[in-house]
Amino acid sequence: MKKLRFYLAVWCAKLSIIALKLTGHKGTNFPGRVVLKICPDFLRLAKGPGKILGVTGTNGKTTVCNLLISMLKADGKKILDNNAGSNTITGLCTAFIRDMRLSGKFRSDAAVLEIDERSSRVVFPMMAPDFLLINNLTRDSIMRNGHPEYISRILTMSMPEKTHLILNGDDLIASGVAPVNKRTYFGIDSLEGDVKECINLVNDLQICPKCHSLLEYTNRRYHHIGKAFCPECGFHSPECAYSGRNVDYKDMTIEIAHNGESRRYRLLNDSVFNIYNVVAVVAYMGELGYSPERIEELLEKVEIVGSRFGVEELDGYKIIRQMSKDRNALGSSRAFDYVSGLPGDKELILMMNNLSDAEVWSENVCWLYDCDFEFLNRDNIRNIIVTGPRARDYYLRLKMAGIDDSRISFVHDELDSPRALRLYEGESIYVLYGTDSIELAEKVADGVKRKIAERSRG
Repeated sequence: MKKLRFYLAVWCAKLSIIALKLTGHKGTNFPGRVVLKICPDFLRLAKGPGKILGVTGTNGKTTVCNLLISMLKADGKKILDNNAGSNTITGLCTAFIRDMRLSGKFRSDAAVLEIDERSSRVVFPMMAPDFLLINNLTRDSIMRNGHPEYISRILTMSMPEKTHLILNGDDLIASGVAPVNKRTYFGIDSLEGDVKECINLVNDLQICPKCHSLLEYTNRRYHHIGKAFCPECGFHSPECAYSGRNVDYKDMTIEIAHNGESRRYRLLNDSVFNIYNVVAVVAYMGELGYSPERIEELLEKVEIVGSRFGVEELDGYKIIRQMSKDRNALGSSRAFDYVSGLPGDKELILMMNNLSDAEVWSENVCWLYDCDFEFLNRDNIRNIIVTGPRARDYYLRLKMAGIDDSRISFVHDELDSPRALRLYEGESIYVLYGTDSIELAEKVADGVKRKIAERSRG
């Protein structure tokens, strides 16, 4: 009976994909909903193609997945992924259905899956990843995840025993997940700009998890990410099997040591998040059995996905589209710190506006007050354009950060925001947008280019 229900679910879901195409609908998760309605234990029965390689965590899941997928495909592997759908159970089921033949067999050699942290308690009982990377666990929107220790507990309680964990050793919340599982740690020894005291509004790990004394840091990147120790009981950050060091920002490379040997690898971006992403991917590929030489070769062939970061130059101006995760104080704080720390004058368009929220619920804006807007109170940021549904909230938060009215411009409609640009000679213009504003951000960037062209003509 289970087999019959399984095949019926596969065939109906396949038909739903055809119907969606014929009617011009995307329906990225609809086939998954169909298959689960008919066969609730579909993932358990499907088993998956070859190895199941999972990635989870608060920030960086999609980038790490994209890098892994690109590198494995460059190595000639056929990879199943859930890039086209969500990272919850319906998106995973949809990805499986799209890869399956009518016989239920898979076309791919392995699966690289982005898995939502909270969904793990539903997914893992039915599908145990062979490897799972946890990039970090940090504070997220209270409507999604709340406190990172809550998410750590969910992951620990639902983690399959067979799963080999690849953990960020510089995050004591992430590195403490499922302590009985086999684990490999990655991290970074030191970076330019490291501090010992937290300079962020949010600091989610201040107390030793063993004796509850106050932790101290030898190196801190941001928030609670860094090398910590307890002066009372001796508890400390784990030793990392893959350890990044000696970042060369000019050549855009990082040295990563493993098993007593070091090799330099290409960086795709000089932000702290993306440096960690590269170390994470090198660790993942190493645990899959790839040699350092082969990892270096494959990493040379990939790029950051254009929907998350893009740079264009026009008439002496730089136009940068950079995703700044909406409803996520830490993601936006990192973007603000990175952008403001770069040399040269800048204008910013803030449009992390949670557009989907207006359709499904009432948005909670409390994340704005965990986010370090204070990083934007620097002289090289000449004009900040607040726009879209959250424009007034951004304005209030910028005022609370001490930013003068003379450096804030208000435009109600995002598409009109380029008209508020002042276009200082040789400056960079940043469009900072959320996860559901990718297409809109591209249109705004096109508007910026038109504004620059008008200035050049005249």
